[in-house]
Amino acid sequence: MICPGRHTISGLITTFGKQFRDWSAEYSLYAKDRVNEEVIFNQVRKEVEALTPASRPMCLALDDTILRKTGKTIPGAAWRKDPLGPPFNLNLVWAQRRIQFSAAVADENNEVRMIPISFQDASTPRKPRKTAAPEQFDFYKESMKQRNLNTLATGVLHQLQQDRTTEHGGTTPALHVVVDGSYTNKKMLRNLPANTTLIGRIRKDAKLSAKPAAQAARGRKRLYGADLPTPEQVRQDPNIPWTTVRVRASGKWRDFEVKTLSPIRWRVAGEMDLRLVVIRPVGYRPRSGAKTLYTQPAYLICTDPLLPLEDLLQEYIWRWDIEVNHRDEKTILGVGQAQVRNENSVQHIPAVAVAAYAMLHVAAIKAYGAGGKPAVIPEAKWRKPGNKQRPSTQDLINELRRELWVKSIRPEILTDFMNSAHGHTKPLKFEPSLCSTLFAATA
Repeated sequence: MICPGRHTISGLITTFGKQFRDWSAEYSLYAKDRVNEEVIFNQVRKEVEALTPASRPMCLALDDTILRKTGKTIPGAAWRKDPLGPPFNLNLVWAQRRIQFSAAVADENNEVRMIPISFQDASTPRKPRKTAAPEQFDFYKESMKQRNLNTLATGVLHQLQQDRTTEHGGTTPALHVVVDGSYTNKKMLRNLPANTTLIGRIRKDAKLSAKPAAQAARGRKRLYGADLPTPEQVRQDPNIPWTTVRVRASGKWRDFEVKTLSPIRWRVAGEMDLRLVVIRPVGYRPRSGAKTLYTQPAYLICTDPLLPLEDLLQEYIWRWDIEVNHRDEKTILGVGQAQVRNENSVQHIPAVAVAAYAMLHVAAIKAYGAGGKPAVIPEAKWRKPGNKQRPSTQDLINELRRELWVKSIRPEILTDFMNSAHGHTKPLKFEPSLCSTLFAATA
């Protein structure tokens, strides 16, 4: 977190002033599989649960991300779809794939901070050559099934609930998982662990069914009743009223209009009662006086039909913070920048960096409270007072650097950087503070 340049192993060694010593131990720490990131993330998860009120279930956001690479011999690297590419053209990039779970830590105003509690390698194996033996193709097909994103996600969820059940003396605590449309599928819905609720997006043309009203005395049991309108048809149906739900979004309490149907059935989910929620498009103006534009409508399903609409919509809005996690991890902490080719190093180094990111935010919440921020380093002139709702990752890293370096930076040893006396007739209007400038500067 305090590397001033690229976040590589050599950059870390240089930051600690060990570039003139034997550097093999730093590389062997990861290359020889001496790091167990699951133990580290398990401790982070316990700290997050301690910060969550007992009356509120643990809320997780699930998403996958890619780490761009250039070397063609790096384990796990392959051609992946570029998520930043335009929707009208499919772009491919050479990258590794990771899957991440982040837990929500909210304050009394429902302002949330997502803390990563798992960062799994989700890379797929290389496809064998055409001349390879049939056994290699069989192994490749089986490995592709095991490395499927949904298979990995359900495996992490089952292990998580198993650990939590053991910690709670055999009672499985409630767990809410919020996902996007790529994880709202048969694999996820039919393999959820016990006492787990899933909230995810679905297509606007999904074919839904009503719950069968009655069962016949003889014959096979009916799972689905009469066909229901699609989510898009529900949105356009004037006979279904809109309901106003008030939730916290972007630092303010906002009113959303939604339509809901429950209980319903979806053939993808099987014999499971669901709830459909349609969120009305929200109007906005990109600038003052501009034409009003509208967001896209959202169609959600929830595996718990009795979950209050306020909680359902609030947790879905919280999911966006995992995207902030991905941005901070790759742009500020440089996850994926390490130039390593050892299979163990490729797997452990990004996970340890994400774990450090998680522990940084957990420490900030415990030190300043949920939503609190350090106030030693003054904010820049262009920031409006009180406009910032929560500290950014860069603010916390600057405070960490200040605490680590403040004893070493003294004016008497940095005389070349200090303002010296001058013979000008007019005094200087502003004399910058060396420490404030150094600690507030971004890397």
